[in-house]
Formats: sequence, structure tokens, C-alpha cells
Amino acid sequence: MKPITRISTRGYYDLSTGKTIKTNFFYLYLKKDFEKLIGSKDLTIMIHGFQNDKAGAIEKVVIAKNRLRKLGYSYPVIGFSYDSNTTGSYSIIHAKHALAVGQIIAKKNGRNLGKFIEFFKTTSPKTKIRLIGHSLGSQVILSTTEYLAKKSQNLGIIDSVYFFGASIADDILSSKKYSKILKNVIHKKIINHYAPTDDVLYWANKAGYVHGPLGLDGATGKQISKYHQKLVKPKNHRFASYAAVLNSYP
Repeated sequence: MKPITRISTRGYYDLSTGKTIKTNFFYLYLKKDFEKLIGSKDLTIMIHGFQNDKAGAIEKVVIAKNRLRKLGYSYPVIGFSYDSNTTGSYSIIHAKHALAVGQIIAKKNGRNLGKFIEFFKTTSPKTKIRLIGHSLGSQVILSTTEYLAKKSQNLGIIDSVYFFGASIADDILSSKKYSKILKNVIHKKIINHYAPTDDVLYWANKAGYVHGPLGLDGATGKQISKYHQKLVKPKNHRFASYAAVLNSYP
């Protein structure tokens, strides 16, 4: 298999506490491949969810790339790989703490991904950047927009965002703070693929780990005009299941 081009912050955060270990912003895997992306008309960045190690992150990019190709998207698809395989994430006993640490790390990674987007757009200003976020990846995207919104030159810097099984709260998009941020940073559209049948989000909501996840029943409150949501029926919470029911892109 051809190596997967990705932005990585693996090892930048403590898997037990979420504490920052490394202060540089990101590492580019296969730097020469990034040079080839400059001037591309379009670019999609896949941001994985909770419990993914390096191999899991790579797998999600492959799934996204294959599905988007089938839907006629011929542009580059790369990955954003971060420390989401927190200590105890596969243990029921430690699940709540592991997820809390994962959320801390996902929020911190907003700056990392934001820095990459700024860096890339300075070298390739005409490239349309699209972000796909699965599960906890939705938090990375939200925090990325929050970081980018601090500078006026980042107006419309992200072309579009696609959420799948999003674990962020369902009232975020109608909140005064985030509706303004999303409206300013995202140029064209936000599409939320939600599934009331998603077993993991249902359990997380019921257990009080994630309160009213956006990916379960869709958004609440008044939405910005750039926001759209699609009811989907994936087999389960896995990204592969969501990709299988995706029928159009971008």
C-alpha cells in the first residue's frame, strides 16, 4: 500500500492526562508529498475519532479516500493524526476518564490543525480546504475554527466541513459564540450526517459522557444558513459504516 500523507501530532500530548509534551505545531509525514499538494484545486483532510492509534488513523484516510473516489472526487485526501488512543480508552472502568482526556487533547489540537491550514494557505492560497471529522474528530474541527477565528485574514479559510457521528453538543451550532465563528471561518457549508441509531453515541449520551451529541439527533435551536443535516442509517458508529452510506461529495 502506498504510504498515506498526513499531518501528525502523535506524541505531542500525554495519553493519561492530556498535558502538552511537545510545543511544535505539527509534523508532516512524507514532506515531499505535501509539496506536490501545492496548487491543487481542492484538498480534503480526514480527522479520525476516539481510540485510534497511528494505524487506525491511516485506515480512516484510506476509507475516506476510497469512498470519495467512488463518488467522483479526484483531489487529494490526506489525514490528521492525533493522540486519541488515550490510556484506558478500551476499558469500561476507565472509559469516562479516557474520553475526558481525549476531549482535552482534541481541543488542544485545534491550534495544531489551524496552524497547518494557515501555513498551507500561504503557500497554496487558491486550494479549497475541506474537513471531514468522525466522532471526536468533530471536536478537533470545532476547536480549529475557534483558533482560526481569532484572525480576520482567516475569513472563509475553510471551504466546507462534514461531520459523521459527531460527539460535540447539539446546541453548539446555535450558540451565539460558535454560530458566529463557524459563519466567519467556513466559506460554503457544514454538513452534519446524524444517526439516531448510532449505538455508541446513544450509550455515551445515556451514560452522561457526552450530553446531547450532534451526531445522534441532529442540531437544536436556530441554525446558520450554511448548516445542513442529513439523516443517515449506518450499521454502527464506525467511520467505515458512515462512509458506506455517504452518497454525495463535496
